[in-house]
Amino acid sequence: MPIHADLHTHSSFSSDCVSPLDEMIARAQKLGLTHYCITEHMDMDYPVHPTDQLDFQLDTESYLLKARELRSRCPESFHLLIGVELGLQPHLAERIRAYTSQYDFDFIIGSSHLCHGKDPYYPAFYEGRSEEEAYREYFSSILENIIAIDDFDVYGHLDYVVRYGPNKDTRYSYENYRDILDAILQLLLEKGKGIEINTGGLKYGLKELHPCTALIRRYKELGGEIITIGSDAHKPEAIAAHFSRVEEILKNCGFNYYTVFKERKPQFIRL
Repeated sequence: MPIHADLHTHSSFSSDCVSPLDEMIARAQKLGLTHYCITEHMDMDYPVHPTDQLDFQLDTESYLLKARELRSRCPESFHLLIGVELGLQPHLAERIRAYTSQYDFDFIIGSSHLCHGKDPYYPAFYEGRSEEEAYREYFSSILENIIAIDDFDVYGHLDYVVRYGPNKDTRYSYENYRDILDAILQLLLEKGKGIEINTGGLKYGLKELHPCTALIRRYKELGGEIITIGSDAHKPEAIAAHFSRVEEILKNCGFNYYTVFKERKPQFIRL
């Protein structure tokens, strides 16, 4: 496996995951990863859905205590990084700023799991309008988040919404949403933020990774340098899944490296 860093994973500290943290770490070591980051979910003001009762409020103190204990046991050749995946919403800007200043994370992913208070995971988000209208609202909300919030390092799975749309990514392309997607990329670059390549969408039947290859190529054309790779694994067997495909995409888009973070600072690793 040519890529040796997985910077987006979860354990039982995330409410949608039951895998023990020590099992996730053991699997990452067995795979020969050199850098492995835990990025537990923290979605403030997440509306708990009546059907599954998921509550994405992270017990940060307990998480950090356990993660630091496990890190102390890791060999020097294995870099266990401690991160968080923050669900961004504009009205949370002050709360997120206070949260991130309180804890010493290595890496922070900013993600959009909610669009104007609704989760695109649920079919209700798409009802009564076209798929394009739903996707455009989602992308517009990302732009609103970036304008309001600075406390993250990369934006996670930028086109996450296509995982759950009526036709998923069958009719979706960068070109169809170029105007809003370019605005997102340009603002990320102005703020010194990166993007991630997320392989987790493939299990939902998508034809491409998050984000699609054309958007990754456009990020590079605009001068983008910071690009992390994450499996979005919620089970040990999903860690570093499809990373060989990521290497091919990165090279085809003009990248000779990928990025890891330590103490919120990017480090670049050659492919």
